[in-house]
Amino acid sequence: MSFRFGQHLIKPSVVFLKTELSFALVNRKPVVPGHVLVCPLRPVERFRDLNPEEVVDLFQTTQMVGNVVEKHFCGTSLTISIQDGPEAGQTVKHVHVHVLPRKVGDLSRNDSVYDELDRHDKGEEDSPVKWRSEDEMEAEAASLKKYFQ
Repeated sequence: MSFRFGQHLIKPSVVFLKTELSFALVNRKPVVPGHVLVCPLRPVERFRDLNPEEVVDLFQTTQMVGNVVEKHFCGTSLTISIQDGPEAGQTVKHVHVHVLPRKVGDLSRNDSVYDELDRHDKGEEDSPVKWRSEDEMEAEAASLKKYFQ
């Protein structure tokens, strides 16, 4: 069974957590190590279109995932971000929460994380963020999945 993420079909091998209403997947183009996404199972374009149960599940799942990636990637903080709509930088028409474990010195300027998120899916050449292989993504998902068994 694959997962729908906007216009993309996501292989189960890169999904490390599925709840009743949400799923979490590794990122093909992480801004920092451990940058993952949490999405509602139902493909909904905007945050306002989620029903109350989906909001609760999405945020509870985001909290669980944040705790795990912060620990696993030796972070000391988290950046949690939703780009809600095209003018906010949303490139996939499916609500998703970016969860990034952060640590001192991970980016030259702390708030440049938002510039990187803006460039994240656009394939811009000046972005230091590169796409990963399927093998890399599957290995990371397998290591994160162990925390939720």
